[in-house]
Amino acid sequence: MSDAAGRISDKACVYATGSFERLEAGPESDLDLFIVGIDTGDRKKKLYKSALSNLDATLVKADLISTTRLLGIKDFDGDGKYIAHFSAYEIIDSLGEPDDDVKNTLTSRLLMLLESTPLLGEGVYKIVIDDLLEKYWRDYADHKDDFVPAFFGNDILRLWRTFCVNYEARTEREPEDLKKKGKIKNYKLKHSRMLTCYSALLYMLEVYREKKSFDPDDARHMVSMTPTQRLEWLIENSKSSEAKEQLTELLTLYDEFLKSTSDEKLLGDRLMDPQLKEEYAKSTYKFGDTMFKAMTLIGGESKLHRLLVV
Repeated sequence: MSDAAGRISDKACVYATGSFERLEAGPESDLDLFIVGIDTGDRKKKLYKSALSNLDATLVKADLISTTRLLGIKDFDGDGKYIAHFSAYEIIDSLGEPDDDVKNTLTSRLLMLLESTPLLGEGVYKIVIDDLLEKYWRDYADHKDDFVPAFFGNDILRLWRTFCVNYEARTEREPEDLKKKGKIKNYKLKHSRMLTCYSALLYMLEVYREKKSFDPDDARHMVSMTPTQRLEWLIENSKSSEAKEQLTELLTLYDEFLKSTSDEKLLGDRLMDPQLKEEYAKSTYKFGDTMFKAMTLIGGESKLHRLLVV
């Protein structure tokens, strides 16, 4: 990727999300990537412009495509249409805007903070992370001793609800092959997507309960971990033995999920089998129920827990 690295230089970064970032990739996993450039436009007028030109971004995408094929990695999902290129302020300032979800800036922003790792342009990547956290923690200076990260928590919940709504709205039930694909997506939604969002909320609840605040450094530490690493950290640091039991159970259930998704064709056939599909349905509900119990135990009816629920 030396050519792509040269084009990006100090202008932009490429970061990976999904199963590769979570260190869970299997033979059938594809690579989920985003490109974010330093903004050179007029922010006050919302005229955003990436320092990486569109032509150079196209060449970077071409390098990424040829490299993944050389390595035997599955082609990018959606024929490459999801390799989005944004300017930094475009994904930061879109927060709360009506078209945040439409432009895919919601997903780009939250996945950058919840499950991402830089492939190219690590310096720019760190700058954008800091700028994002500054946006969410803009009121921190006036509330250092009792800062509640409700702004960030609500955006995480919005991402989770968006995942759920998009699944229901965009998943086809006919014909048979699309129905099978939809069942696989649903199974992943209720495990990996849930864990991405709720491992962060669990982490925030635990730190807030102990410190009665949650500072930007706490957020940076959380961002640096994969979802399962957050669970491992919680098992080691939580003061609640009951919560540790639920967290350990979550890891066990998630391990079973990863094993079952290692062969998607076999998984799809099993999810369509009238006798086996009920077992898989029970496993998804068990994972969600265990997550709920962990949230309840760690939240402990704290102020942050209350704000995330109501």
